[in-house]
Amino acid sequence: MTSVVQAAPLTPPGWAGVSTCALSEVEPAGPWRPPYHALLLATRGHGTVEVDFAAQPCRPGTLLWIRPGQALRIGANGLAASVVTFDSQLAGDHWPEHPESPSRWQLEGEDEDAVITEFAQLAVDCERHRSGPVAAELLRHQLAVVLLRIALLTHDPAPLGAEARTFARFRRRLESGHPRSRRVEDYAEEMGCSVRTLTRASLAVTGRTAKQVVDDRVALEARRLLACTPLSVAEVGRHLGFPEPTNFGRFFHREVGMSPGQFRADMGRHQGNGIPTQRRPAD
Repeated sequence: MTSVVQAAPLTPPGWAGVSTCALSEVEPAGPWRPPYHALLLATRGHGTVEVDFAAQPCRPGTLLWIRPGQALRIGANGLAASVVTFDSQLAGDHWPEHPESPSRWQLEGEDEDAVITEFAQLAVDCERHRSGPVAAELLRHQLAVVLLRIALLTHDPAPLGAEARTFARFRRRLESGHPRSRRVEDYAEEMGCSVRTLTRASLAVTGRTAKQVVDDRVALEARRLLACTPLSVAEVGRHLGFPEPTNFGRFFHREVGMSPGQFRADMGRHQGNGIPTQRRPAD
């Protein structure tokens, strides 16, 4: 069985690593995993954009930051939006590193006016300038201005505490390591700390144990792969470190509340009605 895979109607980053496009009365698209960043600014109407299987209600002034690899679906609605896409290397220091960094804002007042202006100017210059080092620098500079404005929206002058810093390090290692290991002990050893330290940091930041955080991340990747790729259930399991399909099936059912096959089938039945969400097991 193959998954229901569609391409999202976004323009990939262009020759300068940044591009723009507009969404207006688009056909339903996704789920899909853009391999680049996308900033979506709702400009007219109301609708819903689903990011990693969570519905994000949008109205004029809503700003979403979709990160590379997240599952994206745009439903059939009256939402109109401006979109900026850009390569990961252009995020620079402006990409929030804290794992719990916000990815949705409801802009208003001067903040909304400023971001709308920056989006509009970037769109104009992307259309006017199609080559050349000076033009590339201009487009990248304008993107940096947009990202700086977003950074100001999320700026917290208080430094992260020790537990939050430990958890941020843990999550960064988990992002690259979850296909190889689901053992908290492995991450603790890499970081030179104890399992207890990781668990205490995880509980302080998320209310979940370190093991639950690992399992949450693996289950999310499993849903992304089942929803957005034609890989078989067994292939998804092997990619995530489950040599035996039955072990992967048990893990997925425990975390999501249904079998991998049921989840994939529901993706087709829910094309216009939302994506099944991950169950939150009792602590």
